[in-house]
Amino acid sequence: MKITQKTYLLLGVIIGVSAVNLFILLSLSQQNLDVLHSISYANNLKVIVERISGTADSIANGNLTDKQTLESEITDFEQTYVVLGIGGMFQGTTIVAIPSNLQPIYNQVGNSWQEYKQDAEKIRQETVFDPKVKNAIIYVLGKNGDLISLTNGVVNDLAPLDRNYNEHKRIAADMVNIAQNIGQDTLLISIGEEKNTTTSITKDRITFDGDLKNLEGMPLDSPDYAKYGIKQENLQQIPRSNSSSLRDLDPLWEAEEAKIEFIENNTLVSKEFDSDLKSLELQREVLLDATSEFVDEWNKLVDSKLNQNVIMVQILLILDMGIFVVVMLSIRKSLRPLQMLTNAIVRIKEGFYGESINYNSNDEIGELANTINSMSSTIQKKEEENRKVEIAKDEFLAMITHELKTPLVPIQGYSDILLGEHLGSLNKNQKERLEVIRSSAASLLQLISDLLDAQKLELGQLRIKKSNHNLKKTIENTIIAMQPQATIDHIKLIQNLDRDIYANYDEERIMQVLTNLIKNSLKATPPRTGVIEVSAKDSPDEVTIFVKDNGKGIPPDAIDKVFKKFYQVDTSSTRESGGSGLGLSICKGIIEAHGGRIWVQSEIGKGSLFAFTVSKK
Repeated sequence: MKITQKTYLLLGVIIGVSAVNLFILLSLSQQNLDVLHSISYANNLKVIVERISGTADSIANGNLTDKQTLESEITDFEQTYVVLGIGGMFQGTTIVAIPSNLQPIYNQVGNSWQEYKQDAEKIRQETVFDPKVKNAIIYVLGKNGDLISLTNGVVNDLAPLDRNYNEHKRIAADMVNIAQNIGQDTLLISIGEEKNTTTSITKDRITFDGDLKNLEGMPLDSPDYAKYGIKQENLQQIPRSNSSSLRDLDPLWEAEEAKIEFIENNTLVSKEFDSDLKSLELQREVLLDATSEFVDEWNKLVDSKLNQNVIMVQILLILDMGIFVVVMLSIRKSLRPLQMLTNAIVRIKEGFYGESINYNSNDEIGELANTINSMSSTIQKKEEENRKVEIAKDEFLAMITHELKTPLVPIQGYSDILLGEHLGSLNKNQKERLEVIRSSAASLLQLISDLLDAQKLELGQLRIKKSNHNLKKTIENTIIAMQPQATIDHIKLIQNLDRDIYANYDEERIMQVLTNLIKNSLKATPPRTGVIEVSAKDSPDEVTIFVKDNGKGIPPDAIDKVFKKFYQVDTSSTRESGGSGLGLSICKGIIEAHGGRIWVQSEIGKGSLFAFTVSKK
């Protein structure tokens, strides 16, 4: 008998047994179906109670259209409660009346519901927001545009002043950001996000006021300033001709600050509404407890009836198990040759093509074995063809990438000559545009170099010239080269090697790796508070180099992907820094070409630690 015929016979047995079981189980379940539907609707009472509570919270957050939803949910509860007491058709389902011995608990649910309903009705009819707080929010939001405009005006007034006013300029720029934050925080409060926003807007208000007083030369006599780290600045007085926006800002801020402080000290939701909401929450727990007790008691009654059918179901299960064991043994015997096919497919999956399966039967498995043999041979041929095409493609891409570097050299050279004014003086606009040309050419050259290195790594053509070098000196040279950029970004770049460490490596390539890692840390590290530390750990056979920062960190789901070609953690169109996504892939290739390892440890908000090893042999 063929496998298909055996399979159909065994399936027929299973289907027959299943049909008998289904008929018996349906007969048993039909007796209790209406009761179970009724219990399901009793459970739905708790769901409706939770919906009412959620809708009340939504109304408290300003969604006043949900008052209509709240009325509908109150109606749903009452309709469900009534039909459970008298029985009948409800929403196309037959509902049985509750047993008489559950009537006291049923009445208790009704009493708890009346109290809960009263609070819900109050919430539906009460005014949600405190009008004074609402007016204060409207005022702040209306004036925030003027506040931002005037702070920008202060920045523009200070721009022409010399470096003696650099601290003034920094404070003014900080005030622009704070003014924007105040508007955003006020908007969040207006939509019910007070819990997480009041502290933030308080800090922004005090910081803005302290910055304004410092610019005006006024004393910081309130202890609130010290609480937020705001110190008295002994700043040079701003010339009157450069302080017109500052003079206009002072009265506007005085009025807006009072409104902000009022918002901080009062909740948007009215006290009456808040009281009703709290009362509703207390009654919710009472009603849920009563409903749960009602449902539990009804379930116990149903369980006592179902126990009579348990023995019959157990007998059916024992018979089914015996039949299924016989069927499984028969299937196992019929499908045993499939293990040989599985092993062959696993070998193909692992890349071993062209191996033949020796199975001489003329059944379906024999036909499948011949098909797999043919497929394996075809895949082997296609793999060889694809490998040749990939090698040719990589070689072509490497050649094109190399050729693209040629026109960039004169672009950079002539840009430097023109910027050096060797061919004549330039005005400001000409210099700015030449700087853009030179910067863009450098970026393109770096991108092409990354592509070229990536292709060389792919083809195994990247040259590594290893010799004995002082790792401390290599790290110091890299830091010296990167220090100007770190200074511009206001980031502290340090190394803590206190002695010479010698290892066997290509100095130029290891400097390339260090430079790439430091550049990435500079992009991820915040100005002024950012710290990047380069260190090393000496072992008998190898040296481990660490590049650690306190930046924004890498998401856990991206850690395993950062060393892949063209992968970038931030792929949004608004990301702050660009790049080809090849840097870390090239670093990995260089380190592995040295026989070392490279890895990363990171935590969101706490920074990243990149590490790689270099052999001392």
